[in-house]
Amino acid sequence: MLESLSIRNVVLIDKLDLEFADGMTILSGETGAGKSILLDSLGLILGQRADTSLIRQGEEKLSVSAIFSLPRQGSKLYSIMDDNDIDIDESIAIKRSLTIDGKSKIFINDQPVSLKLLKEIGNELVEVHGQFDNHGLLNQSNHLFILDNYGKYTNLLKDVAEAFTLYKQAVKERKSAENQLQNSKTEEDNLRHWIDELQKLNPYEGEEEELSKRRAEIINSEKLVESLNYAYGSITQGADIISAIRHAQSAIDRANSIVDGKYQNIVDSLEQTLINAEETIRQIEDVSSSLNYNQNEADSIEQRLYALRGAARKHQVLIDELPKKLEEMKKQIASIELGEEGLFDIIKKEEQLRRIYLEKSKELSKCRRDTAVQLDKKVMNELAPLKMEKAKFVTQIEELEENNWNINGIDDVRFTVSTNPNSPQGPLNKIASGGELARFMLALKVNLVNSDNNMTMIFDEVDSGVGGATAQAVGERLSCLSKNVQILLVTHSPQVAACGKNHFKVEKKTQNNITTTNVYQLSQKEKEEEIARMLAGEQITDEARAAAKVLMK
Repeated sequence: MLESLSIRNVVLIDKLDLEFADGMTILSGETGAGKSILLDSLGLILGQRADTSLIRQGEEKLSVSAIFSLPRQGSKLYSIMDDNDIDIDESIAIKRSLTIDGKSKIFINDQPVSLKLLKEIGNELVEVHGQFDNHGLLNQSNHLFILDNYGKYTNLLKDVAEAFTLYKQAVKERKSAENQLQNSKTEEDNLRHWIDELQKLNPYEGEEEELSKRRAEIINSEKLVESLNYAYGSITQGADIISAIRHAQSAIDRANSIVDGKYQNIVDSLEQTLINAEETIRQIEDVSSSLNYNQNEADSIEQRLYALRGAARKHQVLIDELPKKLEEMKKQIASIELGEEGLFDIIKKEEQLRRIYLEKSKELSKCRRDTAVQLDKKVMNELAPLKMEKAKFVTQIEELEENNWNINGIDDVRFTVSTNPNSPQGPLNKIASGGELARFMLALKVNLVNSDNNMTMIFDEVDSGVGGATAQAVGERLSCLSKNVQILLVTHSPQVAACGKNHFKVEKKTQNNITTTNVYQLSQKEKEEEIARMLAGEQITDEARAAAKVLMK
């Protein structure tokens, strides 16, 4: 609820501080007195675009501030402020300033914020309604959300949204599987050809290193033979190592017999040395005899490496990864062969999720139709007091084409009206006149307003185009509406003004060639005089005063 509003240097307003109460507050005054300036100032607080033309002539800066009491817990406002790290106190203080050079500053609870955030928060605090600006009621795309908000079947809406999300994911998965299967079938011939090539090549992990080592041996075969021959000759020729060890054994054996085996360890060591020497000679002989290098083998190795490297380049992998690549392609073929069966399972899953979504949506549709009947009945009950007993309000619900199904279900909802018996139903803005629109809007609002949302609603001459008993009925409906929300109403209708709980008068005065707009709250007696002025015009008569008293009663 709006508690206070302070305005500095906005157009004709020099300095203005207002305090507001609950219920319906009337703002009246002569045409051109400055009521629109007051609304423009409040609009700045709610996030409307600021223009330097709003700055009072001769001043360098304008500022507007307001204090709102917090809505009750559960309002979206709390999550918005929490998400943006704005401290929540006992109230919400908003301040906005604009300098002549176009620089603007915005603060909420003393924290700087963006214009976008201000507008988002403002939308949760205040609803503004003009004669042809009925807060989305004329926009058919909002009708479904208005009906759902009235029906309060939140859990079912959530179930439908979740079911739709899962269904669309399944549709996406099915389309992806179909594309993948189609692409795989296109590549099937290539895959089979590549698999046949690799199977004939039959590569194995580590083969490249093995072949490279073997090729190195062949290239260096002469050096190997030379080294082995030199080693063999060194052991067996010249100084005969075997004979030398045996001679040493004989000498130590003789010495050992004299000292009663004291040198046995030397004997054993020489014996092991002899064994090792003889084994080494045999190994050299074996290696030398096994050496069998020829140019044909070298050519064969080069051809094999060339084939392996070509296959690796073709499949863009390392040679050692060719066996893995072969297995992958075999799996792709297996996937293609099983693709139809796999796609069938995916389609089956999609159909199941579609069925669940449709069941939930039809359940939601039934709730909507039941809610629409209740809403239509209550709106019709409101139309008679508004002097529109011949009008008819109908919420039409039609099923959407399947390609238009969405997260909100399968329904197309629109509010339709007819203003005369037997005339066809049609959209609000096509059938109803300005005054009729205002009354239809009031009939809806009285039923749609959320009594838990402690917010403010501003009506700017929504009673335009009606008078007499109809205006009286409009005032009564607005008064009824103000039991649940705070209402600020700009009006020229005395019948409507008489229904207000609080009354402010907007006046424009010129002194020393300086024009200033001021706003002040009326006492009960002053309110009576203002309503008399609204009835009689510039010259207030006793009859007008008497009529004002009657209206106020």
